[in-house]
Amino acid sequence: MKSRIAFFVVVFILWLLLCMTFDWVHVVSGVVIACFISLVAGDMFVTRPYVLKNPFRYLWFMYYVPLFIWECLKANIDVAYRVIHPMRPIKPGIVKVKTRLKSETGLTFLANSITLTPGTMSVDLDEENGIIYIHWINVVSTDIDEATERIVSRFERVLAKIFE
Repeated sequence: MKSRIAFFVVVFILWLLLCMTFDWVHVVSGVVIACFISLVAGDMFVTRPYVLKNPFRYLWFMYYVPLFIWECLKANIDVAYRVIHPMRPIKPGIVKVKTRLKSETGLTFLANSITLTPGTMSVDLDEENGIIYIHWINVVSTDIDEATERIVSRFERVLAKIFE
């Protein structure tokens, strides 16, 4: 029951942020939609509701959003430069990286952050061993540690503080 309540609060806040208006029609429809979603999927997404009680996790998430936007912007410029200058080396391939994240939500955020960053895409995830296979537009190194440092570590440090 606690997970459904926590999920309701998160969905309702997300609804209000997406609407960007606080008139009674949007608030009432947000309550109805959040109730429906939390009843249908409340136990599916929030397996550890106590995690939501720590306010520092929200502060780290507010730090993560601009970090992700910055990394995405840098990757966009890099990929655009590769398109404009075809002489620039492009060496696509799949690399194996390690992650310390164990929670499903943390792993999902990490894999999605990698995929949403241009030039990289998460291909497969081995949860048991903490390994992610990533397609990289320009493989600089196939060494697991160096590839992890270049691709994963920029997101992993913050996501560990949010989800672990």
